[in-house]
Amino acid sequence: MNTVNAFENDIFLQLEFLEKFRPQKTHAKNAIFCGSGDSLCAAMLAESFSDYGVVACDPLEFAKNKGIGNKKHAYFVSVSGNTVSNIKAAKLAKNNTAITKNPDSKLARICKNIVSLNYRDSEILTAGSIGFLASALTCISLVYPLGIKNAKKLFQSAMQQSKKINLNNRIYFLGNQYTYPIAMYASAKLDEVLGLDSHYERIEQFSHMGLFSAQRGDTVVILEQKNAYTSALYNNLKKLGLHVHNPTISKNKIDQVLFYIFVSQLVTLNLAKKKRIKDCYFITHKKIRAVSSDMIY
Repeated sequence: MNTVNAFENDIFLQLEFLEKFRPQKTHAKNAIFCGSGDSLCAAMLAESFSDYGVVACDPLEFAKNKGIGNKKHAYFVSVSGNTVSNIKAAKLAKNNTAITKNPDSKLARICKNIVSLNYRDSEILTAGSIGFLASALTCISLVYPLGIKNAKKLFQSAMQQSKKINLNNRIYFLGNQYTYPIAMYASAKLDEVLGLDSHYERIEQFSHMGLFSAQRGDTVVILEQKNAYTSALYNNLKKLGLHVHNPTISKNKIDQVLFYIFVSQLVTLNLAKKKRIKDCYFITHKKIRAVSSDMIY
């Protein structure tokens, strides 16, 4: 199985995972969530669903501010449990919990508590999908009463709407409180799988910053339910000659998060298949991956 096929298989395995997923019963208070890459996106979702009562933090920032570890319960999010920055930061926390798929990892051994991520995947190194979903929902459930219904319908809607999204030239993903972390995640998938020039920004901030680098023919994907503001932004960006997409469903915020996670994965997969790419960009570009691995592990 090539790595793009593995990415596709893992995306569809998420439906199996969602049928078995059980939210955490203990709600985190006075807490900080730490992670890198997709795991930072998951940590940011905990922050947003707590209405910013808990904090999401980069592990390097955590390590440089040692006092943080004395004041808050620290949750370290890492699927592998072997990222060096998380391990160093975890050593500084008096009260710590590892959120990981690997209970035998260095991170798990350092932390006093473990929240296990239980899911089945392709067991092939590929872009993260089901691991991110498991991390994100676990983090959210630690701060918010989480209930999931109609996951299959959300997935089917995401499949239908993602097929209508054509990604051209420079690509911008925009989100707000609950979807900004997903905009970050969506951009990461295009980087990892296709090596494309993609960006992420908050919806309001785009008009202040990113818009000035956009050119006619670029693509903007708004990950937010249709409302007066997003409709006005949509129409104004279209006037500039930008390709604008606003996939949407009229559901609660948990459903919206699931829907936009699926859309983020599927637009990446669809473009990879359209381009007949068999292996992810980060797999085929070995020198780049080597530098990444040297820094991460």
